[in-house]
Amino acid sequence: MSLTARIGELSPYLQLLRPELYYMDLTLPASSAILASYLASGGLPELSPFIIAVIGGFAAITSSYVFNDCCDVDIDTINLPDRPLPSSTVSKKTALTYAIFLLVIAGAAATYLNPESLLVLLIAAGTITVYSIFAKRSTFLSFVPVGISYGLVPVGVWLAFDPAGILKGSDGVILPLAGICFGLMMCVTDWAFTLGGVARDVEGDRLKGAPTMPVTYGIPFTARFVTFWWIVGVIASVIIGWSAGLGPVYFAGALASGLWMLAQCFDFIRHPTPERGGSLFLNGSNYRAVMFGSMILDVVLCIYLEAYTSILW
Repeated sequence: MSLTARIGELSPYLQLLRPELYYMDLTLPASSAILASYLASGGLPELSPFIIAVIGGFAAITSSYVFNDCCDVDIDTINLPDRPLPSSTVSKKTALTYAIFLLVIAGAAATYLNPESLLVLLIAAGTITVYSIFAKRSTFLSFVPVGISYGLVPVGVWLAFDPAGILKGSDGVILPLAGICFGLMMCVTDWAFTLGGVARDVEGDRLKGAPTMPVTYGIPFTARFVTFWWIVGVIASVIIGWSAGLGPVYFAGALASGLWMLAQCFDFIRHPTPERGGSLFLNGSNYRAVMFGSMILDVVLCIYLEAYTSILW
């Protein structure tokens, strides 16, 4: 059975959360929490805060998906008519309530963990709201606030386990280099990730007057632009590993999946079609999920195998 068919069998409320992206959306907050705790204390985070952070991060990410669907019903009616909102399986009012409910969960988790995390969440939520309501319908640079918002996700989770010290005590370092690079990597790769999906949706965007980059400059230009930012993202992933002193499992996973991702990008340049942009969108999710999973496994090895880190450092 195809992925699309399996997704179609899920509850519409689960479909709104983008099940094809679940692995990435869960491993992102998990890896952020684990790496931050490891660098701050040398160990894994406590179980309860960790679970709360993962749930809160996932809720924050998915609330933006649902809200964006509320704003894009007319476009999705053309591009993705089987989604819950354009197919009228879920009403726009119900979906908006659902988005707010998810955001409240994220806010409660952030408040419990660290007020600094709540502040980052509010900035991220405001930024993605600008995209969904205004930017997508007004500028080809609408992908910029999306990347900024998602780049703040690992930062907000990080601060829950390694506070900056502005609102809560810390070690005096606002954010270490690994945390900064994590946020930047998420930001630039989300520019590329988003534009892959936007290339897929070019027909509906054009018909509804949304001046996205593929509509304004064409898919071939977008493919080259996307490839540049994925290259930057792969380089940033290496800097994360170097600055955090991670081991060979992380580098192997990050580089192997990163090179695979770049191969997909170059294929997109050779075949700049909406369908290839859509598959690149899913490729980007899988790449980042593998990288985050490699990070989690590597940190566990760093903590429990004393000789492991000496393999590289």
